[in-house]
Amino acid sequence: MSLFRFDVTNTFEKSRTGVLKFDNGIHVETPVFMPVGTRGSVKAVSQESLEEIGFNLILANTYHLYLRPGTVVLKEFGGIKKFMSWPRLILTDSGGYQAFSLSKLTRYSAEGIHFKSHIDGSPHFFTPEKVLDIQDIIRSDIVMPLDDCAPYPADEKRLRQSLERTHQWIGQSLHHWKRMGYDKTRNLFGIIQGGTNLAFRSESVDFMKDLDLPGYAIGGLSVGEKNDEFRNVLAATAAQMPEHKPRYLMGVGSIPEILFAVNHGIDMFDCVLPTRNARNGQVFTSLGKLNLRAEYNKFLDKPIDENCGCRVCKRYSLGYIRHLHKTQELLAYELSSFHNLFFMHQLMGQIRNSIRNNDLPSLTQDLNARFTAQVSEF
Repeated sequence: MSLFRFDVTNTFEKSRTGVLKFDNGIHVETPVFMPVGTRGSVKAVSQESLEEIGFNLILANTYHLYLRPGTVVLKEFGGIKKFMSWPRLILTDSGGYQAFSLSKLTRYSAEGIHFKSHIDGSPHFFTPEKVLDIQDIIRSDIVMPLDDCAPYPADEKRLRQSLERTHQWIGQSLHHWKRMGYDKTRNLFGIIQGGTNLAFRSESVDFMKDLDLPGYAIGGLSVGEKNDEFRNVLAATAAQMPEHKPRYLMGVGSIPEILFAVNHGIDMFDCVLPTRNARNGQVFTSLGKLNLRAEYNKFLDKPIDENCGCRVCKRYSLGYIRHLHKTQELLAYELSSFHNLFFMHQLMGQIRNSIRNNDLPSLTQDLNARFTAQVSEF
């Protein structure tokens, strides 16, 4: 059961545009980039700014919200959206990736994931059922099931173990989702695993398709594999995914990889990269990437990007923003992050238009040339 309607509106070769129409009246055009608000906040960017830019769907993380502020607080507030004053949509990851990234603090079993808090070392245990219960308290619109994200590199035995756990846990998640009535309030996606093994990826797609879930995600990529491995797996996996369901590539946000994925039919993306890079002085522009801290910008009385219509570019000079970064003023992070998220939102609109106009190859070639080059100091 799905609480949204997904319509594919245009296609060009393997790429497509679409719209997610949620029962609450909010629509999300795809391909879409979703900012990451891990702990209920997109770093250095207010909810007002996210609305101003035009985002309708952002991410939060089950593991982190479970630890802080905790389910008692979230239940008291009636969920994360009321707590953080966000009137639009939330997708929550399950915590499976945190088990991978915080591997020294975690231990897998057939029943779930045992972990020690990275904050105070306290012990906790996530089962497929508990993760859905937490996300119900969070009141997410799209929920992700507990999965086993294998490290890279991993041998065939470890990948098989990851696949079997992920498939077992999605079965338990689906049963619990229906038994608790969450299917009437939350959208559960499946996560396709298999590492860089194409046979395992194909097996995982077939298994997930049979469950007829509202949407499907590709997990376990961008975890250290070589770029050609990433692209081979992505292309092969996307080609087998259901055409009438949204396809979500988890945790990938570099512009060349987004373009590659869109060209192979992916609809949804999330990544911390735009805001993380912004806090470290790198912004995206119509000419490519720019290092804000470069000495060359010191005397420049012009915006980050003269072709950008964001309020940062309309008001502030490169020289001033460089000064903010060099002196570590907090405003530096806010202005740079706002600009990068505005850029990403506009970029996805540009990508959608290029699909409608059958011009995606030209846009892909142009942007790849700009965003695979060295960071500019123009």
